Amino acid sequence: MGSRIPSHQLSSGLYVSGRPEQLKERLPTMGSRAVPYTGGDIKKSGELGKMFDIPVLDPSSNGPPSTKTSRPSSSSQHNSGSVRSGPNSGPVSKHTSSGPIPKKFSGPMVPLQPTGLITSGPVVSGPQGSLGGGGRRSGHMEHAASTGKAVYGTAVTSLSEGVKVGFRVSKAVVWVFLVVVAMGLLVGAFLMVAVKKAVILIAVAGVLAPVMVLIMWNYFWGKRGLIEFVKNYPDAEIRGAIDGKYVKVTGVVTCGSIPLESSYHKETRCVYVSTELYEYKGWGGKPANPRHRCFSWGCRYSEKYVADFYISDFQSGLRALVKVGYGAKVAPFVKPATVVDITKENRDLSPGFLSWLADRSLSSDDRVMRLKEGYIKEGSTVSVMGVVQRHDNVLMIVPSAEPVSTGCQWSRCLLPTYVDGLILMCDDNQNADVIPV
Repeated sequence: MGSRIPSHQLSSGLYVSGRPEQLKERLPTMGSRAVPYTGGDIKKSGELGKMFDIPVLDPSSNGPPSTKTSRPSSSSQHNSGSVRSGPNSGPVSKHTSSGPIPKKFSGPMVPLQPTGLITSGPVVSGPQGSLGGGGRRSGHMEHAASTGKAVYGTAVTSLSEGVKVGFRVSKAVVWVFLVVVAMGLLVGAFLMVAVKKAVILIAVAGVLAPVMVLIMWNYFWGKRGLIEFVKNYPDAEIRGAIDGKYVKVTGVVTCGSIPLESSYHKETRCVYVSTELYEYKGWGGKPANPRHRCFSWGCRYSEKYVADFYISDFQSGLRALVKVGYGAKVAPFVKPATVVDITKENRDLSPGFLSWLADRSLSSDDRVMRLKEGYIKEGSTVSVMGVVQRHDNVLMIVPSAEPVSTGCQWSRCLLPTYVDGLILMCDDNQNADVIPV
C-alpha cells in the first residue's frame, strides 16, 4: 500500500507537492527617513546635537532651530555617553512627568569641539593642580588667571638656586696640613714659654699666611677661572661625537617644543630666561635675604627657567637635542642686564615695574631696588658642555652624572674647581643680533 504524498495548490492554480509554507509573523519595523548631509554642522546632526543641548535645525521646517530637548529612551539612558554615570557622577533621578529627565553631574558638561570630536576634557597648560580639576595638561606656558606671572609645567626646569662652584682638595692633604700646623703651634708655644723665643711661631705664621691667601684667591676668582676654562675648552663636532664622551658644543640654538618668555620685557622664543630683583641695604635697612650684608646688594626674588632645546654646531651643521628640562641639573653662565633702577625719586615713573611687583605679591616700599633680566633667545650662539647620549637616531647632550673638574690651573694659582650639571654659556651682550632661524 503506497503512501500518499501531500500536495497543495498555489494562488496561480498550480498544484505542487509538499505542505503549504507557514507564514511567519514579521517583526514590527521602525520607520526611517533619509538623513540629510550635515556638512560637519553639529546643529544639523540630529540626536548628536541634542546630547549636548545644542539647538537642532529641523530639515522639514523652515523655522528657527528648536531648543527643546527630546526625552531619551530607556536604552539611551544606558548606552548614551551623555547620561552614562561614572564613578564620580550621581545616579539619574526618576521623573514621572512628561518633561525631560533631569541630569545630575558632578561637574560641568564638556563642550563639544568644533570638529565634532568628543574628548575627555580640554587640553590646558601649566603644572598639575595649577588651575584645579583633572584635565589633561601639557608643559606649555600659561599665565595665571589672576596674575600676569607665567606658570610652566614639569617639562621646564626651575633653577631655584644659583650656580654652585667650589674647589676641592684631597682629604689626606688637608689632614696632614692640619696635623703639621697643630704640632708647630704646640712646639712654638712651649719654646715661647720656656726659652722666650718665638722662632717656631713665626715659622708657622709664615706657612699659614700663604695658605690663607691661596684660599681667599680661589674663593673670589674660582668662578672666573671656570668661565675661562669653558671658553678655552676645544669644541667638538656633533658628527663624530662618541656615545658617553664629555664634549663641548658651540653653535646656534633653536627652541624645542616649549619656548619660554622673559617675565619683564616679554621676549618670546627663548630657551633660557632669568629675572632677579636686588635691593640695596644701608646701615639700618631691611635685609633682602638672611645672608644680606650691610652696604651691599642682596637678591630678594629670583626666577630662572630653562627647557629642552636644539643646538646646531658650526663645524658640521648637524643638530643635537640638549636635555635640560624635567628637573635636570644645569649651571647657566648668562650675564643678566640691568633693566630697571628704582630709587625713591623715580618710583612712580615706572608703572610697568610696579605691576610686575604686584603680580608676584612683592611690596614696593621705600627701598632702592634693581631689576636684572637675562635670556637666551632663539638664534643666539651658545656653548654647552655635557655627555653625549645616542638614542635610536637622536643625538642628545645630557648633564654629567658626576661634578666636572677644571683641574689645577697653575698659571692662575687656582685649585681644581668643580661644577655640577650641564654647563650653559652665552655671550654677555644680550642686545646682539641673533641669527634668524
